[in-house]
Amino acid sequence: MAYEVEPPKYVRLAQTLQRRIEDGTYAPGTRVPSENQLVQAFGMSRPTVVRALDLLKRDGWLESRQGFGTIVRGRPEVVEQKDRRGREALERDESQGGGRLIEVGRVSVPARVASALGLPKRAEVLMRRSLVEEDGEAVELVSSYFPAGLVEGTDLEVGEPLGGSTREHLEARKKVRFDHVTERVSARLPEAREAELLDLPDGVPVLSILVVACDASGRALQVSDVLLPADRQELEDTYRLS
Repeated sequence: MAYEVEPPKYVRLAQTLQRRIEDGTYAPGTRVPSENQLVQAFGMSRPTVVRALDLLKRDGWLESRQGFGTIVRGRPEVVEQKDRRGREALERDESQGGGRLIEVGRVSVPARVASALGLPKRAEVLMRRSLVEEDGEAVELVSSYFPAGLVEGTDLEVGEPLGGSTREHLEARKKVRFDHVTERVSARLPEAREAELLDLPDGVPVLSILVVACDASGRALQVSDVLLPADRQELEDTYRLS
């Protein structure tokens, strides 16, 4: 029997505020209620309210302006990168190659993924991990994580490639709808298993693109950690000056 863990209070509050931004209750450019007002309105502690607001600021829904308080920015725009690796992680057809499925199973949620999924530390999630190789060399490791309660009634736990992408499979089986994606790019040293799969010498870092795919309410449906060996990558972006 699977048990779905309820997200922490600050995550639930952040999701409620996201919905109010989406439906126009808090319009872009306006101020959100003060911390005191939110504490009274939702019956939550000040630390919980502060964490929820910090989460929304970090993900681009809100911003602090000196002299004005906390301002609504609206739904964050999806960052378009030239290589679009994040989107590929969601839309890659597992049956058509472009990646070799190497691990499927339930694991304790990694700390870097827990907050994105709104789960407590050590909660159980499903992981599907694929390795992309070019000319016999590992160039990309994609580990996708799904809340345990979301995988019931799907084939995500089957250790075989899906007949399509994980996004298509979830939308068809669970009647959910992917709405927007946030990508967080950082650099870190790989874990031992990650370094082994990518065939990395000691001390070589990886670029991590954490792809958080959400529905319209802001609930994370899938988080993919796309790892690129830093010694084999060259990232380029172009933007307009105005």
